[in-house]
Amino acid sequence: MASSTRPRAAAKAPPPEGVLVLEEFLPYRLNVLATIVSQGFARLYSERFGISIPEWRVIAMLGQHRTLTSKAIGERTHMHKTMVSRAVTDLERHGLLSRLANRADKREAFLSLTDAGRRIYAEIVPLAHDYAARLTAELSDADRAAFDRIVSLLRERSDIVFMSERNDGVTG
Repeated sequence: MASSTRPRAAAKAPPPEGVLVLEEFLPYRLNVLATIVSQGFARLYSERFGISIPEWRVIAMLGQHRTLTSKAIGERTHMHKTMVSRAVTDLERHGLLSRLANRADKREAFLSLTDAGRRIYAEIVPLAHDYAARLTAELSDADRAAFDRIVSLLRERSDIVFMSERNDGVTG
């Protein structure tokens, strides 16, 4: 008895030697999926609050952690430091974020949301939960658990593979 009611895809012939079918290449598929999902959610908060994806990620990090440096935000979100810097500057200009200089290191500042920034965060959080719920509505509990395991494993493996390639001198 099949564990799923979904039809199985017909087996495909492998591509000819030396050919990469981009649409079947895992990194490409993950990137496309992430882009589509992220842009779908971005439409919701962009139209309502006029903020960009990088700005939302900064707001989300500060809403979750209260106070962080730009460097910490970049590390946690995997955004380039210039993207974080632009988002921080724009959020500060719009009164959504404040900076407090680090007395121990003048090159660094502690960032936090202003009252207006916290209000936006509080309004977006339920939208985020609802969006995620709608995306996964057709998944069973077992599918969700499997997806979470697979994402965690791929994340872990990508760190291992990346470090291995780096140590072997492989570049991409």
